[in-house]
Amino acid sequence: SHAGRRAFVPPEPGDAIVPAADLADCSALTLLALYRAGDASPVEATRAVLDRIERFNPDLNAFCHLAPDEALAAARASEARWRRGAPSGELDGVPVSVKDLILAAGWPTLRGSRTVDPAGPWDVDAPATARLREAGAVILGKTATPEFGCKGETNSPLTGITRNPWNPAKTPGGSSGGTAAAVASGMGPLSVGTDGAGSVRIPAAFCGNFGLKPSFGRVPAHPLSPMGTVAHLGPHA
Repeated sequence: SHAGRRAFVPPEPGDAIVPAADLADCSALTLLALYRAGDASPVEATRAVLDRIERFNPDLNAFCHLAPDEALAAARASEARWRRGAPSGELDGVPVSVKDLILAAGWPTLRGSRTVDPAGPWDVDAPATARLREAGAVILGKTATPEFGCKGETNSPLTGITRNPWNPAKTPGGSSGGTAAAVASGMGPLSVGTDGAGSVRIPAAFCGNFGLKPSFGRVPAHPLSPMGTVAHLGPHA
């Protein structure tokens, strides 16, 4: 339900931090202010982030599924809305990603495991993914997780080892290590992870990000993890 949700108010130019030299290093708030002022576009920001992913993901292994064509199509649609002065929501044109425990229609959610059938069907968005789309976010793809999000580091039989951007010899933590590594290295300013026993908070500490485990129910969780109501969905920024 959207009852009680506040209306979107675009940020004022004065709200923005001084823009970074590379749009991939801008925060979500800065990007929104740049879009509003006409000083940058969602397509430019998405291309900058995709360039960053191409440069760093082979070494860091933060993404396990990337959809550049879909992301650019979403960015072009967002750019058209901004040109009309009618952004659709709080994240219109902001590149984001979701952890590979979170359903996204059209993409496999393999949970870092060889036991999950890649054939799906994958026809349902988790509520968090659906709300990102409603808010206009440009969803880049899915970030790596240990098998079923089971530990405080990020490696799995399916996707291998995810590495810390500050020191690739170290772990980014887990289980939202792909989410943490992506945000810390500028491969998108926002990413959604999951947290049962520290899986957002540990990687935030290891990678120097902001991470939040919200109150259960504040961010809907469906389907529930094997940890049930202990596991929440929360952001990295």
